[in-house]
Amino acid sequence: MSITYLEAIREAQAHALRDDPRVFIYGQDVGAFGGAFKATKNLAKEYPGRVLDAPISEDAIVGLAVGAAIEGMRPIIEMQFADFSTVGFNQIVNQAATLFWRTQVSCPITVRLPFGGTSGSGPFHSQSLEAIYAHYPGLVVLTPATVEDAYSMLLAAVAIDDPVVFCEHKLLYYHLKADKLPSEALPIGKARIAREGRDLTIVTYSAMLYEAIDAAKELATEGWEIEVVDLRSVKPLDTDTIVASVARTGRLLCVGEAWPWGGVTAEVIARVTAEGYGLLDAPPQRLNAKDTPVPYHPNLWAAHRPTARSVAAAARNLLRQ
Repeated sequence: MSITYLEAIREAQAHALRDDPRVFIYGQDVGAFGGAFKATKNLAKEYPGRVLDAPISEDAIVGLAVGAAIEGMRPIIEMQFADFSTVGFNQIVNQAATLFWRTQVSCPITVRLPFGGTSGSGPFHSQSLEAIYAHYPGLVVLTPATVEDAYSMLLAAVAIDDPVVFCEHKLLYYHLKADKLPSEALPIGKARIAREGRDLTIVTYSAMLYEAIDAAKELATEGWEIEVVDLRSVKPLDTDTIVASVARTGRLLCVGEAWPWGGVTAEVIARVTAEGYGLLDAPPQRLNAKDTPVPYHPNLWAAHRPTARSVAAAARNLLRQ
């Protein structure tokens, strides 16, 4: 029996509801309907009065969650798509993120963002906003790339006293499976070496992990051993693991699905050049989605985002330097 990435998210929420009476779920259609992607399927029946449908107002959803957190609750709120969270942006970055700094009152809310592109989703249902939220002090931004992390990191998010933006990739919901749920996990803020190598480091996160691993397998047939680092957490960012990997390989390629301007890949390269410049044998490079809105057509979408093929091509270019 296997469990999907989406089922792991559902099970983590069920676990949190079962173990902590302060936890409740709030969002559009999360009740009887079970959520837009069924991440809360049957939870309203199992936990009556604690899985609540919200009005179509992301601003109001986050505002209620902040107020509930102030009163001692631990809300999990679902945005139907990460793109829609910008409607509640003020509440997230100007209220939740600053609350403890202003008042010494914790704001333990978890904002679940189904993010990233899928074929045919287009510009309003495909955005990757992790770097925007990571820009603001006070927010924890998580990007689980495995079934195990989807489960364990969501449970950790609910337990954290700070507001957490939990970026779960829609493309992974049904495509990713594991044999069982984990009994232990790496701590929040710790990156993972997903594949060991000696010739080049690829730093990535979320769904791009699998494009990077496929590229590494392709390059292995050519004699190159590529190390792949899964960030897991965008903020905090595990600079130590990244720099240690670059010390082993001498080359760095950062891969992200988000737009390049001011993104996570830019931050990683900035830190490595500042803290490990002498370790580099070639200029660090990044590969992101094209700097345009996400296209609808499946062929255009496939060309818009990094793929194993484009990652391998970028790595080859860097290995020649």
